[in-house]
Amino acid sequence: MTQRLDYKNASPKGFAAMLALELHARASGLEHGLLELVKTRVSQLNGCAFCLDMHTKDARAAGEDEQRLYLLPAWREAPCYTERERAALAWAEAVTLLKDQQVPDEVYEQARRQFDEKALVDLTLAIVAINGWNRLSVSFRTEAGSYQPGHH
Repeated sequence: MTQRLDYKNASPKGFAAMLALELHARASGLEHGLLELVKTRVSQLNGCAFCLDMHTKDARAAGEDEQRLYLLPAWREAPCYTERERAALAWAEAVTLLKDQQVPDEVYEQARRQFDEKALVDLTLAIVAINGWNRLSVSFRTEAGSYQPGHH
């Protein structure tokens, strides 16, 4: 696939707004590894090759175990994720997919057991950000494969 356009150059102010949300999520105090798992899982759901390339590489560079990345699509059945990670992944899936236009109460309650109010809002903002990046990259066919960790 050929890239349709470079959204960063086409709308620098729009890109800056997205980047500000991303930087907020990174500085929120949520664990880096948790955020990379969430970004990877959301990117899997959205079929975003560019973001999958980026976030799996970033996760591995930060010390994430490759087996956990391989098992991410089946995280419910895999025993290697913590309760906090499971709550974040369930929340990320529910917020991304919005089945029947809602996030189920049981998913919310699971998330609230693991995250205080601020952390849950910040996690949700991180999910909003990766969904936005996915939609930009998929829509404009951002080429995957050349990303190097540390070069955002």
